[in-house]
Amino acid sequence: MKHRFFVPLLLIILSCLPCTSFLSQSKGYTPVSQELYTTIMKRDSILFSAANSGNIEKLKTFFTKDLEFFHDVGGLANYEETIDNFDRVAKNYAYTRRVLVPGSMEVYPIKDYGAIQTGTHQFCRLENGSLINCGTFKFVHIWKQTPDGWKISRVVSYGH
Repeated sequence: MKHRFFVPLLLIILSCLPCTSFLSQSKGYTPVSQELYTTIMKRDSILFSAANSGNIEKLKTFFTKDLEFFHDVGGLANYEETIDNFDRVAKNYAYTRRVLVPGSMEVYPIKDYGAIQTGTHQFCRLENGSLINCGTFKFVHIWKQTPDGWKISRVVSYGH
């Protein structure tokens, strides 16, 4: 009886394995600067820890005031609109969690400006301690090194 359910489940899992290759980091990627990569990875982690916990005041500190947030479905948003969107999600969809797909992030320096971060992330529903109903999307963050630290000046979010 147990085998009737196990075999189809195993077949489903095995059939999805080739599909996961797009989620992993490109095989030839090596950071130009390990220090820069580590810095941006840490900033990304802190940014989305604030977003996932609904800490809007902390979240505000990660963006430049001239932010442009390009979303393939939602269009273009400025700093105020972006913060309002995060606030709305925190209030109405507090169960939403962003998870960076392991190995998908790449970071490249921008001379005399900052860095380009690309990657794949998932937005999932947190239910009973488990992440379910995840959507997988791509993003580009343009980080600017400012006197106040690293801030995101441009976001491109696509693949929705």
